[in-house]
Amino acid sequence: MAADTTMRILVVDDFEVVRRDVKLLLKRIGFANVDTAEDGRDAFFKLRETKDYGLVISDLTMRVMGGLDLLKSIRADPEISETRFIMVTGHNEPHSVIAAKKAGVNGYIIKPFNVVALKQRLEAVLGPIPPVPGPM
Repeated sequence: MAADTTMRILVVDDFEVVRRDVKLLLKRIGFANVDTAEDGRDAFFKLRETKDYGLVISDLTMRVMGGLDLLKSIRADPEISETRFIMVTGHNEPHSVIAAKKAGVNGYIIKPFNVVALKQRLEAVLGPIPPVPGPM
């Protein structure tokens, strides 16, 4: 089944430039319904409030509440537990990957990444993404 490019996506990172860049990459891939949050706590409030996000793309390490704690909170909440989750990190540490997998992550991507790598990870989690006219 093809990915729903109209789904609502929440990008979570404590650096504004990263949030902006990921949002731009998502737009290039064909996803325009993207919101952002500056940490896990802000993201969890947004998820609980709207309950209609199809995907969270979150940094692992953030101030206030990190990505792993956000993932665990989402999985523990029956109203949003099925939300797909891609973890992003600048650290390729096996224990972090194992912890995220045990917590129920759907995908993992290492920074820095480009539009091609992000699209590949999205397709692994969501299914084939219809091509967007023009250069990616």
